[in-house]
Amino acid sequence: MSVENHDALRAVRFKSPQEPLIIVPIKKSRPVKDQVLVRLHHAALNHRDIWIIREQKESFPDGITLGSDGAGVIEAIGEDVDPMYIGLNVVINPSHEWGNNPVVQGNSFKILGFPDHGTFSDYIVVPKQYVFEKPDHLDFAESAAVPLSGLTAYRALFSRARLRANETVLITGIGGGVALWALQFAVTYKARVFVTSGSDEKLEKAKGLGALGAYNYRSSDWAELALRDSGGIDIIIDSAGGSQFGKLVEIAKPGGRIVNYGRTAGTITDINTRQFYWKQLSLLGSTMGTRDEFLTMLEFVEGHKLKPVVDSTFPLEQVQDAIARMESGNQFGKILLSIQ
Repeated sequence: MSVENHDALRAVRFKSPQEPLIIVPIKKSRPVKDQVLVRLHHAALNHRDIWIIREQKESFPDGITLGSDGAGVIEAIGEDVDPMYIGLNVVINPSHEWGNNPVVQGNSFKILGFPDHGTFSDYIVVPKQYVFEKPDHLDFAESAAVPLSGLTAYRALFSRARLRANETVLITGIGGGVALWALQFAVTYKARVFVTSGSDEKLEKAKGLGALGAYNYRSSDWAELALRDSGGIDIIIDSAGGSQFGKLVEIAKPGGRIVNYGRTAGTITDINTRQFYWKQLSLLGSTMGTRDEFLTMLEFVEGHKLKPVVDSTFPLEQVQDAIARMESGNQFGKILLSIQ
């Protein structure tokens, strides 16, 4: 990690896949109109940060500040913002400019942290519509672990799959932030929840959070065992795609819903088409969510006093180590950056 000036206000900048992340000095921005200036206390990593670092083909001479998740204190406001906002402890919604259609995001939709500067920084300026008071029962670190993964899980489970109490849910790839929020949300909603992972250690931890069954997808018979134990799955929340996606079709109940929000295992292949249509399954894509969904998700978290699972916390200066931790795939829960 290159540090250009440690004594100044700092931001982690990405310039190109060929260059390491650097910490650069920044000036405190002045909010205008409907903007607020947030002094960040903590931020959190997401797989999105990895995809940006790996896949961006452009170079950015001045760099882009990464980071979609953050929590902190509003320190200054633009002229159109009520002074009561100053001093509020807030969490930031990273889902920006969704548009007017709750079914799908519009063409102007973007996620905080690219192309706009994100939360791996001492300060950030955002429109006031994207800040919400943090849940009272969560500290700044816990609050920073909520936004992107909590919103993604909430929309996938409730808006897209339309979970009902006592339904059976399978969550693939347990250990990541979205999957763990989906597990907690579903268990809280009285669903019967089953999970998969390639790590037996993660499977045991998931049982401790309420999973009724846990299956290592590296075993050739995991789908048969899951089908036997569950009696069939009503809702599958999948982050992987890939060559094993066809097994999800096999274990889904007739009329079941499969929601995919990621591609950690690559392109989906080998689906039994006849089985898919004969079971009258629904395959649903999902990403992020609306402002209303973010607010409802926060209310759900606060109303049920849910807390995120946190894997580890790194100082901002050790962001490269935090990235390496995520790239290893060994984390169970959110990886945080301590900023203040």
